[in-house]
Amino acid sequence: MQSLTLSAVTKTYDGATALDAVGFTVAPGERVALLGHNGAGKSTLMKIVLGLIPCDSGRVEVLGHAPGSTAARAGVSYLPESAAFHPALTGLEQLEYYLRLRGESPALAMRLLERVNLGAAARRRIGTYSKGMRQRVGLAQALIGQPQLMVLDEPTSGLDPVSRRDFYAILDELAASGTAILLSSHALTEVEARTDRIVILSGGRLMADDTLAALRHRASLPIRLHVTARPDTVATVAARLSGSRRNGVGIDLFCGHDDKLARLGDIAWLGSLIEDVEIVPPSLEDIYSHFSRRAAE
Repeated sequence: MQSLTLSAVTKTYDGATALDAVGFTVAPGERVALLGHNGAGKSTLMKIVLGLIPCDSGRVEVLGHAPGSTAARAGVSYLPESAAFHPALTGLEQLEYYLRLRGESPALAMRLLERVNLGAAARRRIGTYSKGMRQRVGLAQALIGQPQLMVLDEPTSGLDPVSRRDFYAILDELAASGTAILLSSHALTEVEARTDRIVILSGGRLMADDTLAALRHRASLPIRLHVTARPDTVATVAARLSGSRRNGVGIDLFCGHDDKLARLGDIAWLGSLIEDVEIVPPSLEDIYSHFSRRAAE
């Protein structure tokens, strides 16, 4: 059974289409990135999944149940972009409160805070926390009850690089244990290496739904081969490969996916004239821009 199934989901507001027959799935243990510009329909889709608003037509199943039902809510957690908590409560008091609401033991609060590196600040008032610390409180509450599906909206907003790394390490652990993760983010360089599948929305329509490797192949964007030559051979190498010189001894070549091996053969043929070669495939940002432009056209 899929953790999340959306089929031909449509939603309109006052005649404006927010979602137009959108459909995709998220399997247990799968990490899916939901990408799209502001107004693409991401927030509407997440609200429908959480049962906060109904769709006009289509089918949505959350853990095999209707979104917003008691059975669905029991297995779903949510972390918004800007988590807000009572400033007069300590982090420990806030987590204890949420644990009681979920029918869990308040004694688990400190363990959850330590998991998100807030153990040392657990007894400080949340009003003294930075935005990043408040976001980590939000992550701690999202971990209550070992959720089967996590819905995360810009979850690393306000986190420093170390905290972001720790955050994704936690997501990796959850996914390995079977938790399905739907993550909306504008930080494309982050999600590129930490998600299994990419879903791109534009204007309420589904423009892409596949692995990054498959989307690269579909987009057919050029691959960059960055060749480093010896200082005394760079002019010769650039001429033989018909490449563009960059930063002294660097030479850039561009080719299609099907031509990559042939171009690597050309480089290998030069032997000792070459010091190194780096293959730079299109980034997730390149892929996202490609499918977004296609939607606009």
